[in-house]
Amino acid sequence: MSPATLWVVRHAAPCIAPGTCYGLLDVPADPEATQMAAQRLASSLPNPLLLCHSPLQRCEHLALSLCALQANLSSNADGRLREMDFGQWEGRLWADIARHELDAWTQDFTRYRPGQGEDLASMLTRVSAALGEAQQHLQRGTHVVWITHAGVARCVDWLVRQGSLAAALQVTAEQWPLHAPGFGEWQTYAMAPHGVLAALQQAQQV
Repeated sequence: MSPATLWVVRHAAPCIAPGTCYGLLDVPADPEATQMAAQRLASSLPNPLLLCHSPLQRCEHLALSLCALQANLSSNADGRLREMDFGQWEGRLWADIARHELDAWTQDFTRYRPGQGEDLASMLTRVSAALGEAQQHLQRGTHVVWITHAGVARCVDWLVRQGSLAAALQVTAEQWPLHAPGFGEWQTYAMAPHGVLAALQQAQQV
């Protein structure tokens, strides 16, 4: 019997100009791309499973579309799965953010609050808490699906590789994983024999 799996799914492409910092901005995703992602995801997911999603509409709409295709699913919003809060940077083009602000972030990567928003340490802490809860379901044989954001996917990848929150908080900008699932893609993790999560697939297209 294959182990229970955590599916970290990124929302479909958002309806916003490329190059924009949108973090917690509640922008919608492309409706057609969302429906296509839901259909492909529905045909791939195992059972039984628990579905959780970021409360932002670009994730919620994908979760609801998936629930409409699988009557046994219910949608559970979880604020821990939201994207990073970029504060005053939200809605601005990345190219317009002052170089010295970006440099300050990379020099104090876990504690600097970009745009006076959320620091990475806080984000890692909340994602770690959600991950610990997901592991409890996985250990009981229930698959878990998160519909979330690139930032959360990077946090999961880093936390799994480091093995603990304490180790993960030592990250520098140079070490931080740049890879994340594309829009409408996922990465998967399963419980290894020694009781921790291990990566199965990276950026599996939905």
